[in-house]
This record gives sequence, C-alpha cells and structure tokens, in this order.
Amino acid sequence: MSLIIQQIAYIHADNETLFRHTSFILHKGEKVALVGPNGSGKSTLLHILAGHLSPNEGEIISHSSPYYVPQHFGQYDTQTVMQALFIEEKIKALHAILEGDASLSNFTTLNDDWNIEERCIAALSSWGLAHIELTQSMATLSGGEKTKVFLSGLQIHSPEIILLDEPSNHLDAESRQKLYDFITSSRATILVVSHDITLLNLLPVTYELNPNGVTAYGGNYLFYKEQKEIQLQALQASLEEKEKELRLAKKTAREVAERKQKHEARGKKLNEKKGVGKLAMNVFKDKAEKSGTQLNDIHAEKAATLLDSINQLRKDLPDGKSMKINFNSPNLHTGKMLIKAEKITFGYNDTSLWQDPLDFIIRSGDRYIIRGDNGSGKTTLLKLITGTLSPQKGTVEKADFSYIYMDQEYSLIRNELTVYEQAQQYNTHYFLEQEIKMLLSRYLFPHETWDKPCVHLSGGEKMRLAFCCLMLGNQTPDMIILDEPTNNLDIQSMEIITDVIKRYQGTVVAVSHDAYFVQEIGIKTEIQLKGFSKHAGK
Repeated sequence: MSLIIQQIAYIHADNETLFRHTSFILHKGEKVALVGPNGSGKSTLLHILAGHLSPNEGEIISHSSPYYVPQHFGQYDTQTVMQALFIEEKIKALHAILEGDASLSNFTTLNDDWNIEERCIAALSSWGLAHIELTQSMATLSGGEKTKVFLSGLQIHSPEIILLDEPSNHLDAESRQKLYDFITSSRATILVVSHDITLLNLLPVTYELNPNGVTAYGGNYLFYKEQKEIQLQALQASLEEKEKELRLAKKTAREVAERKQKHEARGKKLNEKKGVGKLAMNVFKDKAEKSGTQLNDIHAEKAATLLDSINQLRKDLPDGKSMKINFNSPNLHTGKMLIKAEKITFGYNDTSLWQDPLDFIIRSGDRYIIRGDNGSGKTTLLKLITGTLSPQKGTVEKADFSYIYMDQEYSLIRNELTVYEQAQQYNTHYFLEQEIKMLLSRYLFPHETWDKPCVHLSGGEKMRLAFCCLMLGNQTPDMIILDEPTNNLDIQSMEIITDVIKRYQGTVVAVSHDAYFVQEIGIKTEIQLKGFSKHAGK
C-alpha cells in the first residue's frame, strides 16, 4: 500500500513555516528512515501523515489508515490500554454479545473479529506485558511499558502502513532486538523517525527533511552520513574559496582607490602647472568623481554578492561542527580502586532485586556497562555506586573521587534558572559576564537564548549546557555516570556526547540500551543484573 505526499506545508500559528514543498512517495513494502536537524518537523510530519494534524497546503493520498506509534505518551494517560489501542468498541461489543445482547450494532462493530481479545492478550504477552489488563489506565504504566503497548498494536491490527516516532526509546535490549526483527521481517510500508543508529542502519532508504522539502538518499544512515560528509567538505571548500575571493576583491578595491587617488593628485598638479582654468578643472573633477563612483559601485556590488554567497554557505553548514569539548585528564592515576562491592543486595518491599549478590571492582580508567531488563535495578545500582543508597547486605568500599551523574533528563540543569543563570552557577573562577557569554556562544547558545528558562530546553540543549557548565567550572570529573543519556537526544546531540565520552580519559559507568553508543564509547566490561521480577524495582 503506497502513501503519496504531494506538496504539503506546515505553518505554525505564529506564521513560522516549519516545512513546505514536501513531496515523496512511500511505495508498498518500502522501509524509510526520516532524519533531519532537531526542530525540522519530523514528528509534526508523522502527525500529519497519521491524520492528527492538517497541512496548510498540499494533500496526502492513501487507501489505508497508517498505524502510528507516538514518541510522547502524556496525552494517553486519561485512556485505558484498550482505548489507546483503538479496540475498546470491539471488546465491548464482543462482551455484550457473549452476555446475550444480539443487537445488530454489536455485530456490526465486532465485524466478525471474534478472537480480538485473544489476539490482544497474546500480543501484549509477546512484548512482556502479560501482567497488564486491557482495562488498566495508561497512566499506571512506565515509559517502556507504554511503548510496548503501542508496539503490540502492530500485531493486533496488522497495518499496511506504519509510522514509528522514536520507537526504541525506553526499551531494554531484548525489546529493542524484537523491534529490529519485526521491522526487518515486516512486509508493511514503514516510515521511522529515530535517533537509534542501529535501527536507522536497518532501513535501506533515508529521507532528510528540511524547510524546503525532502531529499532522498538511496542507502541506510551510514550511507547518508557519508554522503553528508562529502557535501559538507564541498561546502567548506566553497566557503573557503568565496572568502578568498572576498579578501582579494577588497584588496583590489583598496589598490584601485589608492591608484585613483594618486592619479587625481598628479593630474591636479599637472593641470595647475599648465595653467588650466578653474572651469575646466571642475569639469575634469566631475568626470573623475563619476568614474570613481562607478568603479566603487562595481567593487561594492561584487563584494556584496560574495558576502551573500558566504552567508548562505555558512547557513548551510550544520551547527556543532566547530564545537569541540575537551576535558583535561583526571588527577587519579589509572588503575586506582574507586569502588569495591562485595556480596551486595538491595530490594524494595522486602523483595530482593537480584537473584545473586553482586561482586565487582571499578578502577580508575575502567569503562563499565550495567545491563539488565527493565525493572532489574540498574538505576538502583548506580545509586549504590554513588553512595546515595546503602546496600541492605554486603559492603561497598568507596575511595575519594569526584563524579558527574548524567541521566536522560540532565537533572544537574536547574529548570527554574535561565541559560545564563545556570552557567553562572558554575562560575567558580569569577569569569566576567562577557567571557561567560562567549563560552555559551561556543556551545551553540546565541544571545537570544541567554534569558531562556532551562525548563524549555530540549534534551540536546540541556546536554550541551551541562558540558558548558563543566568547562566553565574547569571541573574534570574522575568518573562520569551515564543513565540512559541518549534517550531524549537528536542525532546531532548524540554525536556530540559520543565524541565527548570517547575522548574523555576518566572512568565511565553507563546504563544504556543503545548498542551503537555503547560500542562507540569503547565499553568492554559489563555488570549483568538478573532480577527476580521485571517489576521489582527500577
């Protein structure tokens, strides 16, 4: 089943155009990744294709309603599971018939779908949600459980067209693999928005959304990235060439002006010697001034044209390429013991989180990944490592070391502060206001964002501001603790944090289900948590 998008545009209420002239076709069975800068409108486009928003221009042609898996779930908290899955009416009709109500409306609503309830229970169970009731409120579920509810709808409805908005967010490794397997084997037409590079590389076609439409790349994300790098290098070369031309044009204009000035001075002296009258000299002067003005206009027009080209090229270059974050080396020598845990256990409500007590040693320079299913106690273990919690049994020896804890909400950023105020909190070296603002600009916070409340920052912006604060305070932590740090980031922000952690020389302890991120930051050692129950604790 094809999905045809013809010249659609979306304009915000404040008349800001998000995108326009957007046209493409998703052919039957085609699987496509939709990428683009943060704020380019990818999620908005999916909402339009799902029928939740109307475009300001253009039309969408489809003979089948797409099935949409959302990125955010707050709007569903007032609904039950079966309402969120669009099966409430069928379930009610089925139960009414079974209880003896043989009205035509019930049979019409059910439409011979007699096994709808069994399919729902089987689908939920296959995603590890056997404990969830169809009548249960969505508000009672975790983020991962909500994602799995919507993913179970893929099996319930068997849609021909599927729209996925960050579908791997909040999923553990096992569930991510199940999602990957589904996408690989499905015969449906699929459009995916995601920052999960492992997922994006499974999709054979990549579309890039920009303000003036969609550009198609005939390959997966890795191919797309290679092509973008080639384009970037070409842009950079063009920019350098235009800047060189502008410098040469300005130099030529100065030299011409100097020669003209010298020529006029010599001509004036010569005319005075020859005794040329004032009237004739004024005529010569007027001609020279007109000639000079025309020459200046030619040079000014050339310089203006070059400057326009340069500004457009700079605009086309992506943000962040010039932003480099370099930590100093931590003070601790490599191999120093930081954490020694022996036979530790922890639990909630008298229920232990782990089948076996944990033993491990973390030394300076180590890189650890903590693995386990949703609910196996990964975040709890991080709190035991930092000393926020104490083990119920066993011992944790902890050396004196500094650490930074980065979770998916970047909680070290205080939402009540503005961007500038947040930076000022870390100004322990008494930098001047202008110096702080220069550093903010380096971290891609221009002057119009300095008074912006941090509560309105995106995940990527909070991440950049967190690193800016660490640089401002000249704080190189001995350990960086990462708790699902990439969940709420766009791809550009992911590349920034990946680059930072790769080059950081201290100790890293991470919880992440993002296999690509874990591989890129060079983690080799893991702590595997085996829980008694997926719902014993976080």
